[in-house]
Amino acid sequence: MIDFGGGDEIRFERLGKAGVVTLTRPQALNAVTHRMVKALGNALDAWEGDAGVSVVVLKAEGRAFSAGGDILHIYEAGRAGKPPVGFFADEYRLNARIARFRKPYVALIDGIVMGGGVGISFHGSHRVLTENAQFAMPEVGIGFFPDVGASHLLPGLGGSFGMYLGLTGNRIRHGDALWCGLATHTIRAEDQAGLLDELAVSGDPESELRGFFMPPKRETERQDLDAIAHHFSQPSLAGIIASLEEAAAGNAFAAKTLATMRTRSPTSLNVAWREISAGRTLSMDECMKMEFRILNRMLAGHDFYEGIRAAIIDKGSKPQWRPASLDAVSAADVDAYFAPLGAGELEL
Repeated sequence: MIDFGGGDEIRFERLGKAGVVTLTRPQALNAVTHRMVKALGNALDAWEGDAGVSVVVLKAEGRAFSAGGDILHIYEAGRAGKPPVGFFADEYRLNARIARFRKPYVALIDGIVMGGGVGISFHGSHRVLTENAQFAMPEVGIGFFPDVGASHLLPGLGGSFGMYLGLTGNRIRHGDALWCGLATHTIRAEDQAGLLDELAVSGDPESELRGFFMPPKRETERQDLDAIAHHFSQPSLAGIIASLEEAAAGNAFAAKTLATMRTRSPTSLNVAWREISAGRTLSMDECMKMEFRILNRMLAGHDFYEGIRAAIIDKGSKPQWRPASLDAVSAADVDAYFAPLGAGELEL
């Protein structure tokens, strides 16, 4: 055991050539806290320069890998007039740090991975999912936006699949994750311990993962993938909605997708569309700076707190979004989320 300041929320060990990180908040579905973010950053600083560490492996206790950030804490702090901007700044810096980490970084994802959990795993070199894995970026459903580097991850997925994931918040399993490019490898859950043992000896994830790789079929049907590619490649959010509306009468998938999007925050959908579109031509660091601008405005707005109230505080109640319709969100409203922060920009 090595103490990088994570307390009982995250554990660090050396196993042979591997630096092993374990998320240890299973009762909270390993939701990411500020303390965990700082400790993981400390570990990466130490291990990147340690010649004895050839690979970093990230795993989690319990049935979830990490269901996101600690949003109840964020809600309470924001409601008290002290939105935790510092937590997000450190989290986003860590996301960018993982993306440029110079050693193999292997995330073993067995269970749900969403939001903040995606940020500490999917920017590494090896994203290894088991049959129990479920991936989602569900932020538009709580009046937030796909952050933690989603603007860097999602635009690169073929067939407009990333835009679809960002605008619906829908969950996918390991087959879809592999074939769209989110996962680099898929293995059986029962092989995780064996893979870790091998990595500790060799420190070489490329060769070890070849032996454990079990490619699954894609879960989303071909006709639905074709529909996603068609609808979500439209040149505007209004174009996507219009395309789905046109198909909805004769196509169950389009109808279901449209119904899902109509429950999401209109502001979040507009911001997410703009952010994912912009991310196509931005570096990871530029994406994080853009997301930090959006974040500051979201924490000062209405829909994020309303979305958390409806989902968590008054479980299952219907959020009252403001504005309540897509038509009521103007281009100027959206522009404001992306405006520079002056002295408050994210320093990387």
